[in-house]
Amino acid sequence: MTPSNLEFPDMHKLDRRQFLLTGASAVAASTLPLPLLAADLPEVTIAIIGDGRSGPWAAAQANITGYDFAKAVGANIRWQPGFTASLPVMEAIRSGDVDFTFATSTALVNAIDVGIPIIPVAAFPLPVNTVDGLARADSGIRNATDLRGRRVGYQRGTTGHFSLLKYLEQAGVGFDEIEGVSLSGSEGFTALSQGEIDAWFHWQPAATIGLARLGDAVVKLENVPTYDYAFYIAREGFYEKHPEVAVRLAVAVREVQRRINADPAGTVALWAANGGFEAGSIEARAFEQLLAEKRTSESTAVDLHPADERAARATQVLADSFHEHGVLPRKVDVAAFLLDPRFDDLRNTLASALEA
Repeated sequence: MTPSNLEFPDMHKLDRRQFLLTGASAVAASTLPLPLLAADLPEVTIAIIGDGRSGPWAAAQANITGYDFAKAVGANIRWQPGFTASLPVMEAIRSGDVDFTFATSTALVNAIDVGIPIIPVAAFPLPVNTVDGLARADSGIRNATDLRGRRVGYQRGTTGHFSLLKYLEQAGVGFDEIEGVSLSGSEGFTALSQGEIDAWFHWQPAATIGLARLGDAVVKLENVPTYDYAFYIAREGFYEKHPEVAVRLAVAVREVQRRINADPAGTVALWAANGGFEAGSIEARAFEQLLAEKRTSESTAVDLHPADERAARATQVLADSFHEHGVLPRKVDVAAFLLDPRFDDLRNTLASALEA
C-alpha cells in the first residue's frame, strides 16, 4: 500500500479532530512506504530560514550528506527561502504558503496565541549553549551583575532574548536594570563592533562568527544558558491531507542531522563547495567548530521526539516569562495545546517511526 492509495474516510463526514486522529492511524498502518512515481507524489513547501546555504535544509536540498531526502520523504519538495527567523514563517503558514518548518518555542507560542493553524509534529531541546553573550573587552563586563546600567543588544521575542532574561534572573538582576536594545543579528554585531552597545546576546552561528571577527575586542561571557525548545511543525491543512509526509519529514531531517553531526569537516567542505561560504573562511571555521561541539540550533535534532510533556513544560516557562516581560500580550496555555488528546495518535505514530 502506498500513501497515494491509503483509504482515508470521507473528509466531508469527519470533523477536524476525527480527521487528525484517523490520518495518524493510517500512517501507522502504512508502515510509511513510499510511492514510486513522481507524478503521484504530493507537494510540500518547506520554509528556509536564513541564507539557505548551510544547515540541515541546505544539506537535504543538495543531498550533500549522500542521503536522498526527497526520496525518503516521498514528496515533491518546494523550498521557500526568504525568512530571517521562524517567527515570520508563521504568517506564511497562516496564508498557506508554507507547509512545514523548523520553529523555536517563541514562534510556536505566538502561533498558539493568535490561532495560526499548526500541528506540532516533533520537538527537541536546543543545545544548552547555543546562545552566547559577548561584551566589549573595554567595557569591564564579565558577568551578569556587570550588565546593570549598560546597553545590551538582543532580538526581542527570540531564543537570545529568553537566554538574556534567564542569565539576568540567575544573578538577581532585573531586566529593567539594564538598557535593553532590540536589534537583528546583523544590527547587533555592527552595534557591538562600533561601541554603540556594551554587550550582545545572540544565537549560533552569528555569535561565534562575531566573536571570531572581533577577536580581542570582545570577551565571551560565561554560563549563558539556553532553555529553549524547538519544533518541527506542519500547516494543519497540509497535515490533514498528507499526515504520512509530515511524519516522514521529521524522520528524514533527523537522519540528515545525524550525518552532519558525524562528519563536521566533510559537511562544511560540502557547504562551501555549494556556495555557502569560502573554504577556510571565518564562517567555515566557525561552522566546523559549532558542528563539532554540537552547538547549532539543530545539532540536537538527533534527539527528536514527539511534542510531549517535556516540551510543553519547557515552553510554558518561556511563554510565562515573555508574558511577564510584556513580550506576549496574554498568557498562553502551551500545555493545553501541545498535550491536546487530538495529537495522541500523531505522537504514537512519530514515536514508532523514529524507532523503526
